[in-house]
Amino acid sequence: MKKRSSHPNFDQTLELLRAHSFDAAPYPGVAGGVLVSKHGVGAVLVPPRRADDPEDAPAAYAVGPGILVKGEVGRLLDRGYQKFIKTSQYELPATANQLQAIHTFSEELTQLIGAVSLYNESLGTTSDVYRYDRLIGREVADAAPVEPWDHAPELTEGH
Repeated sequence: MKKRSSHPNFDQTLELLRAHSFDAAPYPGVAGGVLVSKHGVGAVLVPPRRADDPEDAPAAYAVGPGILVKGEVGRLLDRGYQKFIKTSQYELPATANQLQAIHTFSEELTQLIGAVSLYNESLGTTSDVYRYDRLIGREVADAAPVEPWDHAPELTEGH
């Protein structure tokens, strides 16, 4: 006889989220995905890969938490000097209220779905993408690094 898990399944998790004032609706961009949202912030959840593992959370992120822009979950983009909300069509400067809303939403959702809460994420909002303007182009490999002893100046006699 199969042992019953004390963890809720994906559908029960969605009901729990609805009971905590989250909206849940199918998300057409992800197979089996459900857009959960609250106060203008949303994330797309999917059932876990292995439903038989009792240690897994009953839901996994297909798209992490972000501000909803025209029905799309915007990713948080950090450009070093400011954070932006980036969607497939728009890139908007993020406000302090939006960052706080994302953080609050993430903490509540993580706790309700039983996902692992990470220390650095509990301190504040973390970005999905980092694009610092001073680092653009550094990923392209320049000439191979030269060891200092390979280009030592020639010593001439008398110097």
